[in-house]
Amino acid sequence: MSQQIQPVSTSDSQDATVSGAAVHSTDDEIRTHEAIDHTISGEPVWLAQGKARLRWWALDSMRADDSGLVHGGFVFSLADHAAMLAVNHPNVVLGASDCRFLAPVAVGETLEAVASLARVDGKKHHVDVTVRRADLLEESVDGGTEAAGEEVFRGSFTCFVPPRHVLADAVEATAQ
Repeated sequence: MSQQIQPVSTSDSQDATVSGAAVHSTDDEIRTHEAIDHTISGEPVWLAQGKARLRWWALDSMRADDSGLVHGGFVFSLADHAAMLAVNHPNVVLGASDCRFLAPVAVGETLEAVASLARVDGKKHHVDVTVRRADLLEESVDGGTEAAGEEVFRGSFTCFVPPRHVLADAVEATAQ
């Protein structure tokens, strides 16, 4: 089952809104991580072959301490989700990452992750992800807007696309 980013557009440049975020559709559908909680892992804003853009809001429940610092695991979840959507295959899983947390994130901030498929080596997909503060917006190549604020995270993700879902054997065993 595929989830669409927005009500499906018949136009290559139609904009819509999902949870307050402008969504630009290229008529591509979400084919992976369909049950993920977008409040934790980011709301898809734009999706095209080999590319994804997500917007994310730092909620009070993500607070690590009294100063309002957001735990980095939430930022990593946003970046990981963006990488999975750039690959956009039902069986995609994360194998490795090399990442840098470049600036702290505080409760109340809005971030945007942009993921681009850099190359494919067989079942290995290499994806580059940048996460920026969404306090500054600029026109993007897809006709929408994208974050132009401070970069807070950068990572390279190695994703694998096995022929079967990684839990296929376990699901089949419990069904018997």
